[in-house]
Amino acid sequence: MLQRLLGLLGADLAIDLGTANTLVSVVGEGLVLNEPSIVAVEEGTHRVLSGGTAVGHLAKQMQGRTPQSISVVRPLNGGVIADFELCEAMLRYFLRKAQRQGFRVRPRVLVAVPASITPVEKRAVYNSTQRAGAREVFVMGEATAAAIGAGLPVVEPVASMICDIGGGTTEVAVLSLGEVVASQSVRVAGDAFDLAIVDYLKRHYSLRVGPAAAERLRIEVGSAYPLEEELSEEVRGVDAISGLPRKASITSEEVRESLANPLDQIVQAIKATLEACSTDLVADLVDNGLVLAGGGALLRGLDRFLHEHAGLPTRLCAEPLSAVARGTYICLEHFDRWRGVMRSAEEDV
Repeated sequence: MLQRLLGLLGADLAIDLGTANTLVSVVGEGLVLNEPSIVAVEEGTHRVLSGGTAVGHLAKQMQGRTPQSISVVRPLNGGVIADFELCEAMLRYFLRKAQRQGFRVRPRVLVAVPASITPVEKRAVYNSTQRAGAREVFVMGEATAAAIGAGLPVVEPVASMICDIGGGTTEVAVLSLGEVVASQSVRVAGDAFDLAIVDYLKRHYSLRVGPAAAERLRIEVGSAYPLEEELSEEVRGVDAISGLPRKASITSEEVRESLANPLDQIVQAIKATLEACSTDLVADLVDNGLVLAGGGALLRGLDRFLHEHAGLPTRLCAEPLSAVARGTYICLEHFDRWRGVMRSAEEDV
């Protein structure tokens, strides 16, 4: 009764705390915030600029263009908290921005986390979220949230398979009867794609570019499978030998070549997940196939590439960028029904 009364006085929040982006949903309102997981601070300190508001979009605008006195950093790395204080400051800003102004009680918060998270890393999520202003904190697996957000029949006695490729991690899971039957979590995703492109340009073109330029190149011309009409794009950077600015024209075939290793690691994670399943579950997947979610899943031809290498029908879910956020929102909105997929700090002691 107390929890229901508190729920009437303040809205509950669902958070997709991603390495690249954080999405916040408010029960009764839906998705209200989608901003980069990034903070601008004074160099050598944890003081967030602009009175604590240099977070998200504002900090993103500063990235790569700051003087030495300012650092633009990501509080999360590989899907987990790398800087406790900055993550807390970022969450406090996002929670405050997502809620209506005026009197309100501290909200109940559900956070999606990678399956590979350690007990210490999970404790950091609980503590950071509570210190940022949450009354009560629950966590759930990103793969489960993505599957629910993608509309898969996870509670039915049939296998559903999800591959959520985010910024820091790729979560692969097979679910049946509301439980994860088999899963793999690898710290290879969008960031690894971008670093692979950076390394390729340095080795083959002696051109140094930043992760942001590599991400643009991946979005503009990147692909996992040969295209009917190959693309090309100009990229600007610094010559590794002379140190002078230079540009080069890069083709989609070259970007595809640079992505071979991280894509192979995702394929291996899918195969390892399938090997851990019973023959009956794998037989279900022959018809039901593999569903892709997450921003990394938007890479051109990824569905055809995985179909060819994993042997399963593969499709992209609707609105893959917000699949995890939709899943956490659904679970929090129907809290009693989905309570079994969540964990609280007391249960993880």
